[in-house]
Amino acid sequence: MPLLFLLLLFLTATAISAGELPAFREAPAFRNGKECPRIVRSSLDNPSMIHIAMTLDETYLRGSVAGVFSVLQHASCPENIVFHFIASRLYSHNNNLRHVITSTFPYLSFHLYLFDSNLVKGKISYSIRRALDQPLNYARIYLADLVLSAVRRIIYFDSDLIVVDDVAKLWNINLGKHVVGAPEYCHANFSHYFTQEFWSRPVLAASLKGRKACYFNTGVMVIDIWKWREGKFTQRLEYWMRIQKRYRIYELGSLPPFLLVFAGDVEGVEHRWNQHGLGGDNLEGLCRNLHPGPVSLLHWSGKGKPWLRLDNNRPCPLDTLWSPYDLFLRHHSTSNFFSDT
Repeated sequence: MPLLFLLLLFLTATAISAGELPAFREAPAFRNGKECPRIVRSSLDNPSMIHIAMTLDETYLRGSVAGVFSVLQHASCPENIVFHFIASRLYSHNNNLRHVITSTFPYLSFHLYLFDSNLVKGKISYSIRRALDQPLNYARIYLADLVLSAVRRIIYFDSDLIVVDDVAKLWNINLGKHVVGAPEYCHANFSHYFTQEFWSRPVLAASLKGRKACYFNTGVMVIDIWKWREGKFTQRLEYWMRIQKRYRIYELGSLPPFLLVFAGDVEGVEHRWNQHGLGGDNLEGLCRNLHPGPVSLLHWSGKGKPWLRLDNNRPCPLDTLWSPYDLFLRHHSTSNFFSDT
């Protein structure tokens, strides 16, 4: 085996063992137009400031970077956007993730929070896909406890989506009395999201009685953080996680607790803001088409992720819409970073 090849193999293995994360191209600087209101970055409760939360981890890092890039590229006032990144302690000790963000987006305003997996220790049950069982997948439940207290409202985005419209349109929706706003899908068979154990127990099934419960995808949510705290919604979600540990009432990670707490009490958002399911189902990840209607956000929920299919030269047709936002430097590529099973 050639000496150069062995040296490269050694350096790659050393980088992985040291926790080094892959590199990305620097994104262009996106600036506000003259019509954008001026903001003071230290004042997080400014109504002209848009707050977006996303998680950062080694598996979905490439998707997160693409998602941030897409938001900035299509925003009318990109300098008024503040990102709130949530990372597990494992990848934040050496500021590796912070370096990835600052080197890729030098002008980005952001905060990085550490998520303690002990918060969900003993509360997570295995689901139909390993990625759904990761503690960071449950961080959205604890947003109100993680982000700075001055943040009144926040958009939560999954790390496998791109935005192709001005995010200010989503930010400015009127939540009314609701805590959460999201696209709802009332034609979905709600019974499929819970096991027979749930429906066979009258006390549990009664929790949905009298509610016009509709499915919504938790990968795109507009959240009133202050109302969330006042209503102690983190504790309400944790209650159903504890019930799950006792009775096995669902199969799909962090989604069902949200349905049990919020379904029927969600401010409906246009479907264009979550063209979800582009990753296929949770088992095979087969190709899917767009839902009918206009598109503001494409979401590869499901097993199939566009970066994996593109790298394997087996892309679905819609994956080519994601690739222009991919800033990943391929000469740093290692298969360990981006696998999703």
